[in-house]
Amino acid sequence: MLLERCERNASETVTPAREAHGISAATPVRLVKRLFDVAISGAILVLGAPFFALIGMAIKLEDGGPIFFVQDRVGQGGVAFRCYKFRSMVAGAEKRGLGGQVAENDDRLTRVGRVLRGWTLDEIPQLFNILRGEMSVVGPRAWIPSQAERCTGWARRRFEMKPGLAGWAWIHGRNLVPWDDRLRMDVWYVDNWSLRLDAYILARAFVLLFQRRGVYGPGGITQDPHV
Repeated sequence: MLLERCERNASETVTPAREAHGISAATPVRLVKRLFDVAISGAILVLGAPFFALIGMAIKLEDGGPIFFVQDRVGQGGVAFRCYKFRSMVAGAEKRGLGGQVAENDDRLTRVGRVLRGWTLDEIPQLFNILRGEMSVVGPRAWIPSQAERCTGWARRRFEMKPGLAGWAWIHGRNLVPWDDRLRMDVWYVDNWSLRLDAYILARAFVLLFQRRGVYGPGGITQDPHV
């Protein structure tokens, strides 16, 4: 079980006390990260507005449903926030089929949504969450409350930084990475965070985005627990 492994590994190398260069770094360094988040998200939203409007129109025209999928997520400090995504599945999909899991050949995916997910375009609206200060461009993935409430001990350090669009686990395989390994990678990122590390993650993420690897988990289906 995830929690058992969290507690069992509490003394391993991923759990040392943070050094001064981590999240507890001086305010000016964290301010640079925040300014970068605002500049990048704002620029993409402005420059890509016409394209994003076309995506919204395509979603609406396909089945007449809502353009956005809104879901509660848990952010920094365990504070909940409303996370926005372009809707890629039929309305009420979470109550049908695989529930919170998604398969590559999932019949709940709309035609537009299949393309959006394949290119990770469904996550573009999270740029608004970044502007609002709820997320960062780089950070651990945002968990839903049912996942967060089952995470205890050293593993909760993943909530000491804002969740992000791309992160250390993201560039190492995304959904292909086993859940427990993703969690350890999240904590490693918190312990070793720096602006240089963020730059590396972004550069890698840009390349991997076009490879479309890890959009789904092993066997073509996500395998996240507690969804």
